[in-house]
Amino acid sequence: MIKASDIHKSYGSLEVLRGISLEVAPSEVVAITGASGAGKTTLLQILGTLLRPDSGVAEIAGTNVFSLNDNELSRFRNRHIGFVFQFHHLLPEFTALENVCIPAYIAHRERRECEKRGRELLAMMGLEHRMTHKPSELSGGEQQRVAIARALINEPSVLLADEPSGNLDSRNREEIHRLFFELRERLGQTVVLVTHDEELAATADRKIVMSDGIIL
Repeated sequence: MIKASDIHKSYGSLEVLRGISLEVAPSEVVAITGASGAGKTTLLQILGTLLRPDSGVAEIAGTNVFSLNDNELSRFRNRHIGFVFQFHHLLPEFTALENVCIPAYIAHRERRECEKRGRELLAMMGLEHRMTHKPSELSGGEQQRVAIARALINEPSVLLADEPSGNLDSRNREEIHRLFFELRERLGQTVVLVTHDEELAATADRKIVMSDGIIL
């Protein structure tokens, strides 16, 4: 599902990624760990096509993503990649259901179909009773589950998560961890997680450890 070959990225004289190569299989849950500054988030941003590498090749679902122009890449990202961040980035003026549906609206999907799928995903997250609530009316764990549903609305090839439970208490952290594996079982979802949480990393199918811009 993901194949990256010899990825390099520098900022000025600072070499952040020094020849990263990795593969992720369909429906695999992979955790990327390492100390702060190891290059984990930069790698995730490149795999998510938010950042272009200085050199190297990345394929997602069989597409050489950095051969695409910016408009093509934006469309590919919207359709094939779901993002979950440490902070949920929900839009405060919209309800949970509206927040979930926004990526589908951007993809010009039919509104009734978007809302039907959004309700299904929120129900899967245990939030069927919170669909009309705005983010300020939701707990931190509920907000993150809305963000995960939003990431899934376009049925992405890959779900990328950067410290998805880093801002949650222990109970909500455990629920979010369990949810990623339920998504794999129920949807066949491929998941790549960047995390400092060794407990989460230990439950993944595979743990990749980074240090100073390389995979150990």
